[in-house]
Amino acid sequence: MSDFSLIVGLGNMGPRYAGNRHNIGFQAIDALAQAQGLTFSRSEQHALVAHGNLGNQRVILAKPQTWMNESGKAVAPLLSFYKIPPERLLVLYDDLDIPLGTLRFRQDGSSGGHHGVQSIIQHLGTQQFPRLRLGIGRPPGRMDPAAYVLQDFDSAELPTLTAVLRQAQQLILDWLAGAPDLTRPGMTWRVEVEK
Repeated sequence: MSDFSLIVGLGNMGPRYAGNRHNIGFQAIDALAQAQGLTFSRSEQHALVAHGNLGNQRVILAKPQTWMNESGKAVAPLLSFYKIPPERLLVLYDDLDIPLGTLRFRQDGSSGGHHGVQSIIQHLGTQQFPRLRLGIGRPPGRMDPAAYVLQDFDSAELPTLTAVLRQAQQLILDWLAGAPDLTRPGMTWRVEVEK
């Protein structure tokens, strides 16, 4: 068994998708890497990865280079290669059912309709892995959710997004440190943005 933890942000590859709501998982993992001085310097198992230490924990940060809906094709081989158990995997991803500015931690459970998470569940053969859900809110009016998630955050949302990415970093560090609060069901955080 490895002493690594694997932290995966979900998103779609390429500059066209970089600012999309659907890519908040990539944005969160990029913000964490930048704050901690880690670099995505190599490609392994269909993912861009950064190796390093966060606190006293050895970590691998990963951004799958598959399409979002095939994220499991990168995550499962990484876990297997490094012999990391699913409970030492943390997946960060967007959630339509949570408002922007809200983060929710879950120890395990279904995909909730998120195709990237469903792919990971299918490739791992288990739902027993932690995840951090980053709210992006519902689309306005009758807008198609598929079109909404592929839109960039608008300028009015950027201060809240920045606060979310900062809170996500703290929760990741808390998870690595084994913070007991994170094991309670339905743990939710709401960021406050100064006007």
